[in-house]
Amino acid sequence: MVGGIRAVERCDALGHAPYSDMAGGLHRGYLTPAYAASQQSVASWMAEAGMTVRIDVAGNLVGRYEGTASGPALIIGSHLDSVRDAGRYDGPLGIMLGIECVAALHAAGRRPSFPIEVYAFGDEEGSRFPLAMLASRAVAGTLGDIAHEPVDAQGVSFFQALRDYGARAGVPVAASFGEYAAARHEGAFAYFEAHIEQGPALETAGLPVGNVTAIAAQKRYAIQLTGRAGHAGTTAMGLRRDALAAAAEMMLATEALALSAGGEHVATVGTIAAAPGAANVIPGVVRFTLDVRAATDAGCAGLAAALLDRFDAIAAQRGIKLAADLLHELPASPSDPALMDLLDQAIGAEGVPIRRLMSGAGHDAMILSALCPTAMLFIRCADGISHNPAERVAVSDVEVAARVMLRFIENLEGLRNA
Repeated sequence: MVGGIRAVERCDALGHAPYSDMAGGLHRGYLTPAYAASQQSVASWMAEAGMTVRIDVAGNLVGRYEGTASGPALIIGSHLDSVRDAGRYDGPLGIMLGIECVAALHAAGRRPSFPIEVYAFGDEEGSRFPLAMLASRAVAGTLGDIAHEPVDAQGVSFFQALRDYGARAGVPVAASFGEYAAARHEGAFAYFEAHIEQGPALETAGLPVGNVTAIAAQKRYAIQLTGRAGHAGTTAMGLRRDALAAAAEMMLATEALALSAGGEHVATVGTIAAAPGAANVIPGVVRFTLDVRAATDAGCAGLAAALLDRFDAIAAQRGIKLAADLLHELPASPSDPALMDLLDQAIGAEGVPIRRLMSGAGHDAMILSALCPTAMLFIRCADGISHNPAERVAVSDVEVAARVMLRFIENLEGLRNA
């Protein structure tokens, strides 16, 4: 039997010191002492499951279970790092379920025809350095050119942190991005990731698991509005160039346009700051972020363009100068149709109605899609809450997910041997 209960218990065990960098909560930054301590425990669980274990030059933990034949591997993975004051299941649950599937095969004396590698990636969240998914990008071979070495909030440079981590973990690590890229995988035929949904769709539908169709395309902008600061008591309403009032109208427009776009379009203003920030001064400058996501690249680009056009019109009407800088852009990452069909079969064999849904959040799977075909299984989480200590999963749902994953591996072997 695959151990969904044990997977949850292990995630819980990693939810506190020494596996967290903060007191009274969970924060596991990439390359920190808490990260290294977590790797040690996860490595022991991989070894118990029958895997050989290594750490690559990027600090990813990898467990390998040999198949009856050589050749490309099935990668099962997710991330070990967390945001600050996090929940316990975002990332680690997918790793633990991968370990449980291998443990079940090993206990039964079974080996698929292909190797299985379970990856615990280092920095999906980007919560320590201002570059996310570096470790999975290295594995996928999409690291690209990085002009400047990133530095964390404490002023520690990336490769200093990597050296410190390597000394703690007792492993050789990269000294440059050129060496970091040596973590690239030699070749896999598929990547599979199980992850909590981080949204309410499965709970609303009353379903324990769902099949992910794609990871959404994303555009993120930094918006700056420049009006004119003035005295709150002496400047007539008709003469004001209030940057904050313009921002408020733009936020309402963001909600309205995303709603009218329908389907799986979403748009969010996540941060806002007004200056000079005094109760008796009309705000002269406002900065806010705009995050736009959709199931397709075209849908994301269309909604983003419509929003910026509306912002331009609002700014012009109010006498406000508008500047919009694109911070980052991620293309949509569709799941592989053949793998999705195999996953549907595995879900259906458990007597669970098939539900296909998009992921609005980014995942390592979107990076690994450059290496091989990908599939994802979503697991219901209570109230759709994630990135929050209140993040919860039902053990019964995780048990279903574990059985579905094992069936998927069996279905995948049938497809490979056909």
